Amino acid sequence: MKHLSEYRDPELVQQYLKEIHRITTKPWTLMEICGGQTHSLVKNGILEMLPEFITMVHGPGCPVCVTSVSVIDEVIWLAEQPNVIIGSFGDMLRVPGSRKSLLEAKAEGADIRILYSPLEAVKLAKENPTKEVVFFAVGFETTAPANALSVVHAHQMGITNYSILASHVLVPPAMEAILGDEENMIDAFLAAGHVCAIMGFEEYFPIAEKYKTPMVVTGFEPVDLLQGIMMAIMQLEKGEYKVENQYARSVQREGNRMAKETIKEVFEVSDRVWRGIGEIPLSGYEVNEKYKQFNARNKFNIDIPFAEENKECISGDIMKGLKKPKQCPNFGTTCKPEHPLGAPMVSSEGSCAAYYQYAQNII
Repeated sequence: MKHLSEYRDPELVQQYLKEIHRITTKPWTLMEICGGQTHSLVKNGILEMLPEFITMVHGPGCPVCVTSVSVIDEVIWLAEQPNVIIGSFGDMLRVPGSRKSLLEAKAEGADIRILYSPLEAVKLAKENPTKEVVFFAVGFETTAPANALSVVHAHQMGITNYSILASHVLVPPAMEAILGDEENMIDAFLAAGHVCAIMGFEEYFPIAEKYKTPMVVTGFEPVDLLQGIMMAIMQLEKGEYKVENQYARSVQREGNRMAKETIKEVFEVSDRVWRGIGEIPLSGYEVNEKYKQFNARNKFNIDIPFAEENKECISGDIMKGLKKPKQCPNFGTTCKPEHPLGAPMVSSEGSCAAYYQYAQNII
């Protein structure tokens, strides 16, 4: 197939659904990692069309959702410093910190700009030499190359008033943390296609082998997801646990070599706290020693108290696949997109937001 519309073909969808119903003989729980996959599953009604034996749970594949309260507090602290401009993607603005959100800080007078690329932030720094420009570098491995490239460009151009606050998180360590949890119920994973387009999927082989868990790299359209589910069920029914690539049109086993080299140039692997989950060792990127002058944590000597998570938000249980959004007692009542208790309700890729927008009737 060559065109996007073909991956939304109703006839193909029905064919895959029919085959999934035919081959499924036992209860299986599958987790799709990416929030984009979650939204496609919910928006297109796929959850209701699957066999009752199949349970889809929604993983921590939304970078906005897993950004910790403490990191939000860090960027708000920066925004409140004199002569600082914060650049951020728009979906970070309403995510609650311990005191307020970036949107509330902006309303109080902080100079916070919604940007579409970190390279815009480099340009902003060049145009405002008397200001410090900090880009809030959030994302999985997918956005890391662009954020790293912004640092390289600023370094090459001699721009000294630019830095990034890195909050990158890495998918394979999170998958392993979920599988290693004593409450884990996951039988198979649909791996995030866009992450694998950058990093490849060689890291998944030892995880699949260690935990005897099938992993299928999957795209985001209905046909992609149903084919990925079918491939995972076929493995489970046969007692296999391989890594397979449904998203071959965009993903190669080794990933994007140049993108990975750019990441390696600027970042080093570090421990990272995930909202609702806690610290996962070696699950994030931080600016390395070579480019430390572009690390906002070093440049501004950020030292603020660690912030606890909102105990009313069950986002950790949801992102570990232990509960569904509708099982939260606050869903749709005290927690709504306009007044979220946690990030999964406000993010454009959050599972709670997907259920609130598309599937109020799904339990």
